[in-house]
Amino acid sequence: MPDATIKIRPNTLPSDLDAVRALCWDYRAHLQNLSDTEAGLVATFYPEPKYRALMETLETEHARPQGIILLAELNGQIIGCGMSRAIDPQTSEIKRLFVTAEGRGHGIARRLMTALMDQARDDGYARVVLDTSRNLTAARALYAAMGLQERGPYQDIPAHALPHLIFFEALL
Repeated sequence: MPDATIKIRPNTLPSDLDAVRALCWDYRAHLQNLSDTEAGLVATFYPEPKYRALMETLETEHARPQGIILLAELNGQIIGCGMSRAIDPQTSEIKRLFVTAEGRGHGIARRLMTALMDQARDDGYARVVLDTSRNLTAARALYAAMGLQERGPYQDIPAHALPHLIFFEALL
């Protein structure tokens, strides 16, 4: 769509956090419906009570200057988000990068990733890390195309989940 207007911006408006939470719930539902494997990973890492609590603390978990929440707009509609947080003084973790079905095909995920990586660099981090499911082939292809390298886990992960996840890193 050549006439599409895409904007990547930080979470700043009062209604932004509600939009981010809605996108995060959509992301969780999307993962649960992909496969039994994804549903199992959601149950392991984000059972509903834990996810609900996380949604209530997003603004502090990803607060400036250690992190950021970014929104993606397509023709004025919020259709994607991504966020980061510090996991140590040198490392920013990218979390919950998600673009709705309506927003896919416009390069929005790449633009969100670029903005998150640029922000981490500007904030003084030496690297970014993230993890994704082996079954999310489009996400894996994007991360590889952007120069992220596969690596081992950067946090404790239950043994039963390890075969289903891939971990990435990029030096900034």
